[in-house]
Amino acid sequence: MVRQISEGYTLINAVMLKRFTGSELDTLVFEIEKKLREIRGDVTDVADIQATQTKNRRISRLENALRVVRGTRQERGRRGG
Repeated sequence: MVRQISEGYTLINAVMLKRFTGSELDTLVFEIEKKLREIRGDVTDVADIQATQTKNRRISRLENALRVVRGTRQERGRRGG
């Protein structure tokens, strides 16, 4: 799922995350963070603008997904669920 998010095939939103349990959300956060480290570790040639843009888009998608997941976890904590 994380690969699909980074490639732009799957968009994460709060409605989609309703079916996930707390432990599944924790696992998703872990996997997103792991993929972010992997992508940031990939070295692209400075002259290759297309590769740099692709890398930055993937990072942006994952960071946005991470923000939504963390927001959902925080909201569940407030409601006690």
